[in-house]
Amino acid sequence: MSTAEAIFPVYLVRGDDPTVSADEVKALVAELVGASDPAFVVEELSGDEYSPAALVEAAQTPPFFGDRRVVVARDVSRFTTAEVAPLLSYLADPLPTSTLVLVAAGGKLPRSLVDAVRKAGHVVETSVPAGRGRSTWISARLKEGPVRLDAQATALVTAHLGDDVGRLGSLLTLLAAVHGAGARLGADEITPFLGQAGPVAPWDLTDAIDSGDIAAALGHLHRLVGAGGRHPLVVAATLHNHYARMLRLDGAGVADEKAAAAVLGMKGSTFPAKKALTQTRRLGHQGVDRAITLLADADLALKGAVDWPPEAVLEVLVARLTRLTPRPAGTGRR
Repeated sequence: MSTAEAIFPVYLVRGDDPTVSADEVKALVAELVGASDPAFVVEELSGDEYSPAALVEAAQTPPFFGDRRVVVARDVSRFTTAEVAPLLSYLADPLPTSTLVLVAAGGKLPRSLVDAVRKAGHVVETSVPAGRGRSTWISARLKEGPVRLDAQATALVTAHLGDDVGRLGSLLTLLAAVHGAGARLGADEITPFLGQAGPVAPWDLTDAIDSGDIAAALGHLHRLVGAGGRHPLVVAATLHNHYARMLRLDGAGVADEKAAAAVLGMKGSTFPAKKALTQTRRLGHQGVDRAITLLADADLALKGAVDWPPEAVLEVLVARLTRLTPRPAGTGRR
């Protein structure tokens, strides 16, 4: 949003990560307030202490100082379609001296509210894309940030944060405080400030296993159960589901990813089915059968059949599953 272009009567900031949404709200409110004193301009409504009617009342209150009043309403996703009726009526004819900032970090919003905001104002999407989209999202935020990172530092931040992108804003603030705004930094300058590696997505683990990269697979495993906080049984279930797809495709005679998706009951994108089919063909019947056996043994071990720490059971399982992937001639395991 650029206040030089326009100020809308309402903004809806929504996304899955509360920290990312909070950073966006902070920046948006600062731009709306401008040089005014927030204490006289901004009113915050949060938790269960307010209703849509109270929000409308706040929006209809003329500004006491200055020419604009900013009302920030958090957790609006807790309201039902019926409950937001007063807000919808207000948005049909909003007060020109008030700006609403509606915040929904997670949860499902009434469709009527989203449509009303789009008609009267602007929806700010803060959800972080998965996969390669996440890297693009981080790169864009880094370009807007207070310091400048070179390509190596950018790659390091992207890999280190993993799914924990909510830490990006505080990391950039810290780097600017230490090195100064506008500083150009490389990997060596940022490494001491990275902290614990963030969690990764489950498919990062299964992709590394499928590619036969033991080092990467074990690294992703440690981040899933460490920073990701996933219980070993949950990780084992993820791996079981991954290979269960291959078991269903093994011997099914499917010719392409569309047929594979039909066998697996997948709707929408056929990309997951394509990955499962490719790995099924790569492993062959014996490989898939061996993987299922390894998973069954690990399940028993995690439930007490073997006196090993759960983390050790998973490490052995992941290493053995990774070794099932055939390697091209002349190459070794990484």
